[in-house]
Amino acid sequence: MSTSKETVAYVLGQLEPLDVRARAMFGEYGLYCDEKMVALICNDTVFVKPTAVSGDYLDASALAPPYPGAKDHLAIPGDRLEDTDWLHAFVQRTADVLPQPKKKPKKPTSR
Repeated sequence: MSTSKETVAYVLGQLEPLDVRARAMFGEYGLYCDEKMVALICNDTVFVKPTAVSGDYLDASALAPPYPGAKDHLAIPGDRLEDTDWLHAFVQRTADVLPQPKKKPKKPTSR
């Protein structure tokens, strides 16, 4: 089962005015904050990458793989998606502690 566009739109709405975008990936979505992938939206559930600040927001009982074979992420309960202050803080602090993505080298142009 893949994530609905309505779920993605709802999550993005809840995260306004943060610098957040979603990118479609294999029927699911990656969630980026400040150009860092902070979460996945899989099967209509938001899964945040575990970091040093995660324990301030959710405990280990929320750990689950977003898809078969994936590393565990923190599954955000539906009622927590409605708490925009909590959600904003969790997503922004997660982005703040993640490293900047590595820049991909430009491919040489062929002549």
